Amino acid sequence: MIIEAWSRVRCGIAPADRLLNFTVVKNTFFVTTAIDYTNGAPHLGHAYEKVLADVLARYHRLKGEEVFFLTGVDQHGQKVQQSAEKQGVAPQEFVNGVTAQFRSLWEKLDVRYDQWAATTDDRHKQCVRAILQRLWDDKDPRTGASRWIYKDSRGGYYSVRQEQFLTDKERGPDGQFGPEWGQVEFREEENYYFRLEGSRQWLLDLIDARSRAGNPLVLPDFRVAELRNAVEKLAGDLCISRPKARLSWGIEFPFDADFVTYVWFDALVNYISFAPGYDPAVGADLAEFHGWWPALHVIGKDILIPAHGVYWPIMLRALGFSDEQIPTLLVHGWWNIGGEKMSKSQGNSVDPDVLADRYGAEALRYYLMTDIATGRDADFSEERLVQRYNSELAKNLGNLLNRTLNMAQKYQGGTLKAPAAGTDAGGLRAASEAAIQAVADGLKTDQVQAIAGAILAFSSHANGAIEAAAPWKLAKDPGAADALNGILYGLVESLRIIAILISPFVPDAAHGILDQLNWKTEHGHGNERFRLADTGWGGLPEGHQVSAPVPLFPQLEVQKAE
Repeated sequence: MIIEAWSRVRCGIAPADRLLNFTVVKNTFFVTTAIDYTNGAPHLGHAYEKVLADVLARYHRLKGEEVFFLTGVDQHGQKVQQSAEKQGVAPQEFVNGVTAQFRSLWEKLDVRYDQWAATTDDRHKQCVRAILQRLWDDKDPRTGASRWIYKDSRGGYYSVRQEQFLTDKERGPDGQFGPEWGQVEFREEENYYFRLEGSRQWLLDLIDARSRAGNPLVLPDFRVAELRNAVEKLAGDLCISRPKARLSWGIEFPFDADFVTYVWFDALVNYISFAPGYDPAVGADLAEFHGWWPALHVIGKDILIPAHGVYWPIMLRALGFSDEQIPTLLVHGWWNIGGEKMSKSQGNSVDPDVLADRYGAEALRYYLMTDIATGRDADFSEERLVQRYNSELAKNLGNLLNRTLNMAQKYQGGTLKAPAAGTDAGGLRAASEAAIQAVADGLKTDQVQAIAGAILAFSSHANGAIEAAAPWKLAKDPGAADALNGILYGLVESLRIIAILISPFVPDAAHGILDQLNWKTEHGHGNERFRLADTGWGGLPEGHQVSAPVPLFPQLEVQKAE
């Protein structure tokens, strides 16, 4: 799919009079995840989000697109400072240790990102400070005051857990703040504020316009109404500073050294501070940046409102980004246990690192992508993880691979013979075309569970074709040579196509299938040796030699922790 970048784009943080007029046509896909807060070790929700983004990135690479996958960690904030103090170490030392846990897990789960974002990186800190200065210097000519940032002294209730001031709309029906806010205390202090209320109608209009155009600001579609309702209730502006007297661990304000930047204003900037070609310096290569932007932001439902759905679009508007350049938000649900959100305090959290060691990284990847519909919640079950792997990969796809290659070796010495022209043994060619179309349709809405289901259905069809054709009977009938050639060729060709289609979910296993098929292509891209363009029927030539099968999907058993 050719993506046409927006022309006549305004620079993100260069002076307002520096506009670039250009048209860029690039085959690109820019995907980001939320950057994970380094106050504790990674949990299953972190793993799900990163694998989801990785699977989407891999599919777009298969399409032949240039892909930029950005992920990382959010390292500033009051909770980090407090955790470091409890351990008696400097905040940087503390976040370095937690960051190492995240990076190690992504390596184990084969999450292949292109750029790592860390908010203590000098590149990011300079960009945040440049943005703050840009917004502070954007003055109203009538009053001489900044259009976007102002200083004010206010008192209010403050959530220590969420590191934010609360408004009356956060109160429950009984007038009290709910347990989700944790410790709430009254504070009165001077801070800097970012204007939000003046952009309410603009954001409502943007949400409506994007929905009418079939390009919703937030996906899945049912989240649109939720976001719109939140914007309609928008009241007050965003406090974007914290006095250094009580919080020193943050990015210092460029125009007031007594304050550091609020962690959410800081963190959201990572999506552009680490993007290709984005630089706050005048003369930055903006053409490169806008060839990638806007990104697809993959985030959890708990940070849609207000951070990504309200703060971030208005921040981009203030920086001169056009309506067309506001990114799409792909919002996923939560993994629960027994219908309740996982929580370490409740003792029901699940460690993805332990699961990967118990069952293998690819078993965990496959389960996370197939047992939940994108955007919805699901209950985690270790038994379901094992059941899905055994039934769908070991008994279905693995069985198809072993049976097909064994029969090819036994009846044809491992050498394929081309089927008669115009035949479609077992309806395998038609099944492959249906699966390829289903993958394309699923990618349009990022429904990876549906994609996996379509691939599995293709594998099931191929297993059914074996039973219907009974190659072991055809091999005994001298007059059935063409039928035997046709079904064996169709089965091996089906496996080749299935391996390509399923590779974003289980990349190692997919490469293992293709190794046993002895199939390679010159269409490789990055770490892959193939593309979706290779899924056309008939990719295996007459006389192609396949290997003997080697089991790729050993049966798993549930391993209960001691």
